[in-house]
Parts: sequence; structure tokens; C-alpha cells
Amino acid sequence: MNKLLAALISGLFAVSAFAASHTAAPMAPATPAVVKAEAKAEKADAKAVASEAKVDAKADASVTKAATKAHMKKAKAKAKAAKAKAEEKADVAEASAGDKMKAEAKADKVGAKADAKADKVAIKADAKVQKEKVDANADKMKAKAETTAVKAEGEAKVKAAAAK
Repeated sequence: MNKLLAALISGLFAVSAFAASHTAAPMAPATPAVVKAEAKAEKADAKAVASEAKVDAKADASVTKAATKAHMKKAKAKAKAAKAKAEEKADVAEASAGDKMKAEAKADKVGAKADAKADKVAIKADAKVQKEKVDANADKMKAKAETTAVKAEGEAKVKAAAAK
């Protein structure tokens, strides 16, 4: 027990000594050049953040627009396939008893073809949406990188002004 207590107490002293040796350097009084550099940096930061937000909103809007357009294309293709199937079923109903099997086979063939075409349209539309999402994410990342660069540049200018 004594060893444990001794270890805890020595650890406490080590931590307090470590913390005492790592105090912050005293700040130099802010000169007019530093104040001016900080103001410019803050203004540039705000402008960069606003620009980034605008790019993000525009990218999100383009993705939403592409998704809506894809949804409309898919719905239109499905409706067209359903119409083709309905027309063929009507032809089957009108066919005579001897031609009924032939008409049913044709209806199945037309239905399968219409479904395949609708599926192709859906795949193309989804691919366009995915491409738009990738482009939007790229735009967002580029804007974020530009914002980070502006912030870093501002910090560098403030340090340079403080060093003078």
C-alpha cells in the first residue's frame, strides 16, 4: 500500500512540474500592424466561409435537381412500359381463340422488352445522379481547401506582422 501511495504522490509531483514548465509564452502587446493584419485576416476568413457555403448550397441544389430529373425519367419510362403492356393485353383480349396463344406470346415479349428499356433508362438516370453527387462533393472539397488556405494565409500574415 505504501508503494502505491508513494507512486501516486510522485506521479502528482511529476505532473505538476511538467505543467509548470510548459506555461504559455507572454504575449507581446498588439501593435497597430498586428491589429490591422488580424482584421484583414478575419475579413478574408469570413469571405472565404461565405463563399464555401455558397458553393455547398449550389452543389446540393444541383444534386437535388439531378435526383428529381432522374426520378421523373424513371417514372416516365415505367409509365411507357405499362402502357405498352396494357396495349398488348388488349390485343390478347381481342384475339380469337386460335390466335390467343400467339398473342399472349407476343404480349410477353413486348412486356419484357418494355421492362428492359425502362430498366436501362433507370440505370442511366441513377448513373447521372451518382456522377452529379461526385462532382458536387469535389466542388465542396475544393471550396473547403480554398477556405483553409485563406485561413492559413491570414494566420501567416498576422505572425509576420507580429514579428516586425
